[in-house]
Amino acid sequence: MGWCCLFLLFCFTWSFFVLGTYPLQSSQTQVLQQLRKHLEYPNQLEIWNNRSIDFCYLSSFPQVNITCQDNFVTELRIVGDKTAKVSDFHGFAIPKQTLSENFSLDSFVATLARLTNLRVLSLVSLGIWGPLPDKIHRLSSLEYLDLSSNFLFGSVPPKISTMVKLQTLKLDDNFFNDTVPNWFDSLSNLTILSLRNNQLKGQFPSSILSITTLTDLIMSSNGMSGKLPHLSSLTSLHVLDLSANKLDSVLPKMPKGVVMVILSNNSFFGEIPPQYGQLSQLQHLDLSFNVLRGKPPHAVFSLPTINFLDIASNMLSGSLPDHLSCGSKLEFIDISNNKLMGGLPSCFSTNSDKRIVEVDGNCLSFNTRHQHVESYCMEVYMKKQSKGKNIGILAGLIIGVFILMMLLAYGFLILWRIYCPRGISEQHLLHKTVQDSSAAGFSSELLASARFLSEAAKFGTSSLPVCRSYTFEELKEATNNFDNSAFMGEGSYGKLYKGRLENGALVAIRCMPLSKKYSIRNLKLRLDLLAKLRHPHLVCLLGHCVDVGGRDDFSTNKIFLISEYLPSGSFCTHLAENSHGKVFNWSERLAILISIAKAVHFLHTGIIPGFFHNRLKTNNILLNEHGMAKLSDYGLSIISEETDKCGAKVEGYKSWQMKNLEDDVCCFGFILLEALVGPSVCARRDALLLNEIASINSLDGQKRIIDPIVQATCSQESLSIVLSIMSKCISLESCSRPSIEDVLWNLQYAAQIQVTVSGDHRFDTASPQ
Repeated sequence: MGWCCLFLLFCFTWSFFVLGTYPLQSSQTQVLQQLRKHLEYPNQLEIWNNRSIDFCYLSSFPQVNITCQDNFVTELRIVGDKTAKVSDFHGFAIPKQTLSENFSLDSFVATLARLTNLRVLSLVSLGIWGPLPDKIHRLSSLEYLDLSSNFLFGSVPPKISTMVKLQTLKLDDNFFNDTVPNWFDSLSNLTILSLRNNQLKGQFPSSILSITTLTDLIMSSNGMSGKLPHLSSLTSLHVLDLSANKLDSVLPKMPKGVVMVILSNNSFFGEIPPQYGQLSQLQHLDLSFNVLRGKPPHAVFSLPTINFLDIASNMLSGSLPDHLSCGSKLEFIDISNNKLMGGLPSCFSTNSDKRIVEVDGNCLSFNTRHQHVESYCMEVYMKKQSKGKNIGILAGLIIGVFILMMLLAYGFLILWRIYCPRGISEQHLLHKTVQDSSAAGFSSELLASARFLSEAAKFGTSSLPVCRSYTFEELKEATNNFDNSAFMGEGSYGKLYKGRLENGALVAIRCMPLSKKYSIRNLKLRLDLLAKLRHPHLVCLLGHCVDVGGRDDFSTNKIFLISEYLPSGSFCTHLAENSHGKVFNWSERLAILISIAKAVHFLHTGIIPGFFHNRLKTNNILLNEHGMAKLSDYGLSIISEETDKCGAKVEGYKSWQMKNLEDDVCCFGFILLEALVGPSVCARRDALLLNEIASINSLDGQKRIIDPIVQATCSQESLSIVLSIMSKCISLESCSRPSIEDVLWNLQYAAQIQVTVSGDHRFDTASPQ
């Protein structure tokens, strides 16, 4: 009886297997072969050459996986070898990286749509390029869609919102560059949404807040900006990664069940919410590289499941209590590069191999060699002590200043009507060309008044010649009709020639193209303004020549600026090891940096209104025959449409997102950096250099990156002061950069310390043994 039952069971199982297994329909096989042709016969699909192959039994191959049900393909997974290796994609085929220019994504998707029962589609690193067409929605049975690591661009197709069965949507590592879609709430079954490493911009989509099934939300390395709303409604959320965007709001509330939160490399401000200390399932929290302030919540350190906590590179302050409790699973803590004070909690002990703790770049009493300099820490302490006391004083001052301004405005209005009836019409002659940086909004008569020039501006300038107007014929004679032998180079503001005037003086002559929007009268008012910028450390403007080409008032062709010629080259040429001239030591570099800081300080404050966006780089710091440093190419934005922007365009690690920085202090920071590391290292600006700069406060980091000549001729204390002020100058947040006056003070202090140390060293050397 038992054998009979066993036989019947075998027959039943065999019949079920036969009835449930069908050969793949020929139409489905044809679709797969057409897809192979669209993908230009990749190596991964060579096995499809075998006509006798059963496509439904390819699941054992790691790069190709096909699953069938009945006689239809339900899953198709292909992993190619054409990863997106370019940083910028312009929408055209790239040899050996994308499919050829004959590839049609529209035709490819139309062929895919013939697999009507497809539930899983994964096409990764196949070189697919082009805008993703709307007809992707024809795959209405899809539950899983992954098109990562291709070359898709444009917008995410709105028709995807109709694919209501979709549970996983991955479009990572592509080039989508439109605004972030706001129709995700239509995908009510979505659990994983990943759009990492694209170029999507705009606000965070509020529609996501309605997807209660969402477990993973990954939209890092895009260009999203604005406010991040509270996410507590996403009750199923476990993983949140919005790092490397441009979000700028206070940190939002999180769902209680979240496990991983990565919000680094944004512009989040305010304090870390106490609610983060109540996330009992949180394991990984990264809030680094933001502008968070205040004390970090103590409860965050003692969460029962936390194992990774990174709050580095913010503006956190205060002190951590010695009795602070750390969670038993906490393996990594990074609080470096903040403004924290006091001692280290006992649970931060670095003696344990199970816990890594990073604390450098604070004002802690622990490991002071790797903390901020004492002067910086005292400044932080004093600000903290006086903050509460100053609130009442500040309120009274604001009220008093407001009343005083009202009285002054009333008195100024009366005087204006009496003495300057034509002031308004004269002021309109000068159009403002660069916001907050040009003094062009004032007439030449107004700026000629001595009360608008600081006494510092007049000091040491009495021997400088008066600026005058030259004729074009005089300049042709000075340059031998602008012969090639007189040509010195070309930059953003035109060509530069060397000339000799009739009196034998050598001069530099810059030829600049001009916009037709300036009349001759307007232009000369601007030139008069430039002529008033006189300072011992500014290259002196000796004259100018306006070439109108013999046409009407508004057809100005070129302008020539005649300035003094400095024979000893630029600061940059004296920093390079292979320089033909002398390579400057640390004291000499400091002296030049101080001179240029004084010049920039004059441009900011010596005339009202000041010049704030100038061409600051080492090539524009020139030296005269006595080694005195002077800044050239300053203030030219008021007579040219082109503005030179200081900045560093880098690739690689996206935490360093510096681009088009116009701030003089930031540009001066890069001059400090070049003086420290040399022009050849500074010019690299690659990911390796960024990592080295991040560790420049450590002695090992300094040995790797600081110019050997600087290391051999500087004192450590003097170097630390300059490193500290340089780091502040090149900060991503303009509000955290110092004023040029603060920069000058720190440089003078560093030079004073260097002189003291050098004097002590000379005394020790001369002393008898």
